[in-house]
Amino acid sequence: MPYLTAEFFARDTLTVARDLIGTVLVAGHCQARIVETEAYTTDAASHSVTRRHKAAVMRESFGRVYVYFIYGMYYCLNFTTDASGPGAVLIRAAEPVRGIKEMIDRRGTSDDRKLTTGPGRLCEAMGIDLSFNASLIGHQLKLKAREREPRISTSRRVGISQATELEWRFFETGSPYVSGTRQKL
Repeated sequence: MPYLTAEFFARDTLTVARDLIGTVLVAGHCQARIVETEAYTTDAASHSVTRRHKAAVMRESFGRVYVYFIYGMYYCLNFTTDASGPGAVLIRAAEPVRGIKEMIDRRGTSDDRKLTTGPGRLCEAMGIDLSFNASLIGHQLKLKAREREPRISTSRRVGISQATELEWRFFETGSPYVSGTRQKL
């Protein structure tokens, strides 16, 4: 499978969020197929609005990694998008593919659904932390193009209190690795 390039991420954020479903995230020896994403642009829940200083990479680039720390305990992985304005896609969940033993050791569980389901678990399992922030996609983290187009559903984003009406969460329909329960088919 070929790797995605910066041009893939230069497009509209919602298009990128949808098109990331089924791609394979590569971090060191670990690989996981992305099954859930959320899009953020200039809406009230976006870090381009709420964390202007910390999220500068989201406004100033595309094709970069944006990692942030929340609740004093979790890292969240995003990819910057949209050559014409602010945008990022949060990677919410993935299906473990390779390096599963390493993921199990990092997470302390052998339940494969609990390895990479949810943004904090995903980062812990894949060894992603703030040292990845602002790096170019294709260096520390790579993304393999998807082999087939999966069936994709949408819903409202999870865990936000503003712009809650936007259905900017994309997920592979029927995947057991999708986080949360709010699925619209």
